[in-house]
Amino acid sequence: MVQTVLIKHLPEHIDQTVVIQGWLHTKRSSGKVAFLQLRDGSGFVQGVVTKADVTEEVFHNAVSLTQESSVQIQGVVVRDERAPSGVELQVSNVEIIHETHDYPITPKEHGVDFLLDHRHLWIRAPRQRAILKIRAEIIKAIRAFLDENEFTQVDPPILTPSSCEGTTNLFHTEYFDRDAFLTQSGQLYMEAAALAFGRVYSFGPTFRAEKSKTRRHLIEFWMIEPEMVFTTHEESLIVQEQLVSHIIQHVLTNCSVELKAIGRDTSILQKYVAPFPRITYDDAIALLQKDGHDITWGEDFGAPHEAAIVEHFERPVFIEKFPTSIKAFYMKPDPERPEVVLCADLLAPEGYGEIIGGSQRIDDPELLLARFKEHDLSEEDYAWYMDLRKYGSVPHAGFGLGLERTVAWICGLEHVRETIPFPRLLYRLYP
Repeated sequence: MVQTVLIKHLPEHIDQTVVIQGWLHTKRSSGKVAFLQLRDGSGFVQGVVTKADVTEEVFHNAVSLTQESSVQIQGVVVRDERAPSGVELQVSNVEIIHETHDYPITPKEHGVDFLLDHRHLWIRAPRQRAILKIRAEIIKAIRAFLDENEFTQVDPPILTPSSCEGTTNLFHTEYFDRDAFLTQSGQLYMEAAALAFGRVYSFGPTFRAEKSKTRRHLIEFWMIEPEMVFTTHEESLIVQEQLVSHIIQHVLTNCSVELKAIGRDTSILQKYVAPFPRITYDDAIALLQKDGHDITWGEDFGAPHEAAIVEHFERPVFIEKFPTSIKAFYMKPDPERPEVVLCADLLAPEGYGEIIGGSQRIDDPELLLARFKEHDLSEEDYAWYMDLRKYGSVPHAGFGLGLERTVAWICGLEHVRETIPFPRLLYRLYP
């Protein structure tokens, strides 16, 4: 019986007859030969159907195949150094499983809105497949790094009674007879879990009801949120830069085909090796003012500010110790300078902005209570969070890495919408 194999494994079957199952991506033919570009999810291969070598029915099936028809192909694997995979298939049989008619995404150029309306089909395109494959490998790299460094995955709730960040950009829903919100972050729950397991992380979707329509924003996106006990701000920064370096090296090692498919210059990525430079918020403000930006101490950075700062370094850079007034209530003040907090944002180069935000957390119950009052937060809603400071409180720190922004940066994409299979944007909830 002829073996059915994946396209990516064809180089292991030189001079053997095999069967592949997949779809027709593109086709060109003359009166005597048909060239079928086939895909099966694992890769692409060219199948060559020569009229003189097959039955009339087989050749008719080959030349009549339409884009995205599903097929079963039998043939002999032969070497072809010109092919991306180094092989092609000399086809002996073509069986049409399902014939497609009027496939919407034709080889001509289509607008972004049209492609997003057909996102369920667009993800079949080679470029989109490559991006999403890189996304999957980035996730694999993150999990491997965290597992190797003794982190335990803990899953926080999606429905929450209150906001992690203390903001109003929440999606509201009814939870029987009370209000509930879609999570903006699992961080507070990770702090609780860290006191049970030591080192933990969550990985899941988060939701921000921000009316932002930029190339860097999604309404629904995925976050990796590690939390570590007995850990200082400085120690957390080391973990962050090691994680990012690990991700990049993993992608360079395992995604060369995909990076080539999307045209990413890998020589740029090879330069992004830890340790990363660090500057304070004060230094960043001074740098921007020197460059002519109209910004004063106490203001947060926008995308143009972040891009201007990173231009001075041309690699990822940490900005540390932001003003207390513009950061979240749970961040620990610098003991030597209480007007700033022990936090950092990691900015990616090439204009991609913040990919990680992290801080050391407040571990003193009195200080946390004061912060509740400053931010008009309900002590009742956060009573469980206060308990973490009452019962065995320790110095602890953590951070959140935005998956889609990281994918966009590593892939060199113009817009974050291509980094997730089905993007949720300000004016898009379909498909």
